[in-house]
Amino acid sequence: MGSLGKWIGGGLGFALGGPIGALIGFTLGSMFDGSQITTSTHTLGSSPTTEGDFKISLLVLMACIMKADGHVDKSELAVVKKFLVANFGEQGALEALQILKNLLDQDINETEVAMQISQNLNYSSKLELLHLLFNIAYADGEVVASELATIQRIANIFRIDRLDFESIKAPYMKQVDRDWAYKALEIEPSATNDDIKKAYRNMAKKYHPDKVNDLGEDVKKSATEKFRSINEAYESLKKQRGIA
Repeated sequence: MGSLGKWIGGGLGFALGGPIGALIGFTLGSMFDGSQITTSTHTLGSSPTTEGDFKISLLVLMACIMKADGHVDKSELAVVKKFLVANFGEQGALEALQILKNLLDQDINETEVAMQISQNLNYSSKLELLHLLFNIAYADGEVVASELATIQRIANIFRIDRLDFESIKAPYMKQVDRDWAYKALEIEPSATNDDIKKAYRNMAKKYHPDKVNDLGEDVKKSATEKFRSINEAYESLKKQRGIA
């Protein structure tokens, strides 16, 4: 096994129980020693969140996004593979894709899996999951209405604050929303220059990659992208307003 095998082998916590465990048990069992993984001994909240929990959660939610428009084609899988390679490496991507393809063939109760994830991940981890889901949805250059609606429903189940959701969404709406930079910093266009500076400092703390340190270097690396989008929004507003 490659990188994916390492973090699965290191132990799954909550993801081996509940509806997520039911979805992935057989698939993971076929990848490891050809036997089905038993999920019934795990209960929600009985284990700490691990890197494996986060990545399995991401794969399940990715399947929800990909199924949102009613079909999955080869070009979409190619885009997803490219995303997985960038985040998990070549070997890890191949293994993740094997799990993902199996998930796409199953009926997934979006509400149940999102509730299980919400109960077991901290707020910063849930924000990073949403960021990655937007990355997937935007992989073909736009976030279509069905994908956006799915991400919105997941965010609601996660109890994500409205401003936080808009901040994560904003960088993907640059071409259609002239106020995207304000939304990325969670402020209004009427904000003063001092308000903008203060908002930038607050957002830089909220989305600092160290917030997801315990989820592994791959996830921390992807979290850096959101951190960069905060910087981009700030630089955009500085240029617009001539802020020194």
